[in-house]
Amino acid sequence: MIKNDLYLRALKGDTAERPPVWMMRQAGRYLPEFMAIKEKYDFFTRCRTPELASEITVQPIRRYGMDAAILFSDILVIPQAMNIEVEMKPNFGPYLPSPIRSSEDVKNVIIPDIDDSLGYVMDAIKATKELLNNDIPLIGFAGSPWTILCYCVQGQGSKNFDKAKQFCFTNPVAAHELLQKITDTTIAYLKAKVAAGCNAVQIFDSWGGMLSPVDYQEFSWQYINQIIEALKDEAPVIAFGKGCWFALEDMSRSNAAALGIDWTCSPEFARQLTGGKITLQGNFDPSRLLSPPKVIKQMVTEMIDAFGKDKYIVNLGHGILPNIPLDNAKAFIDAVKEYNV
Repeated sequence: MIKNDLYLRALKGDTAERPPVWMMRQAGRYLPEFMAIKEKYDFFTRCRTPELASEITVQPIRRYGMDAAILFSDILVIPQAMNIEVEMKPNFGPYLPSPIRSSEDVKNVIIPDIDDSLGYVMDAIKATKELLNNDIPLIGFAGSPWTILCYCVQGQGSKNFDKAKQFCFTNPVAAHELLQKITDTTIAYLKAKVAAGCNAVQIFDSWGGMLSPVDYQEFSWQYINQIIEALKDEAPVIAFGKGCWFALEDMSRSNAAALGIDWTCSPEFARQLTGGKITLQGNFDPSRLLSPPKVIKQMVTEMIDAFGKDKYIVNLGHGILPNIPLDNAKAFIDAVKEYNV
């Protein structure tokens, strides 16, 4: 039994004394203890070494006491397992030296054996569960198929993912073949994560907002929904589409346990679009953590009041930034723990 099950109760829609809180990218670059590990080991070594990944996962929990931990990993371990080379370049980000640009390239993409190619992630989950000692739940995650495709085709980060969109719009058959391969791999991967000990899983559609509402249905949402349907009976699934407020109504009709909201959509509008019937997560602007701690606390309280304390998980609207002062992150977490109706 998980001792602090606030997060899991919120996913079920239960009434609680306060909402749970965690922060996207909480295991990472704003923490000095993380930076000490980063200086010694490169990015994918950190992901592939269970002792390092588990230590990084619990670092923010020790410091701030969030209500859930999220496994330290990366969405791009999926394409790596699918026979697509991915590098993480310092001060640049992801780089794929041989991006997918043709139907032939898609044919060469494999659906891997998860235990064989991503067993190190499962080992990291087991090591993390030991460190957490059933105190709080552990979240596993994956990128949405569309977001993974963006990197696979573009070959790096982008402001508009023009090459990814061109590929989808000029070669839709190959694009859908690739999206389905990513989806099948992701389903197997998340099922393995749950079997290894994750209590919930989150799908990050970081680049969903690059698509029009019509294209979003075709190239992103239908594949996310496949993942939700495949996982719904095994663990709660949270779907987070950055910039995808236009799809919230459709998303709320799915079997997702919760929907992530970014800061461009107000709590009131998010509740209106989703009919008040599904748990929402978000949506504090990560840059707002640069405000003074007193202001942060006031804004967090106002945000909880706007969403309502039930069917709600306090979080940022995207990942925490590397330049956030430690006291400001603490103010964010403390404001939730001190919340009184």
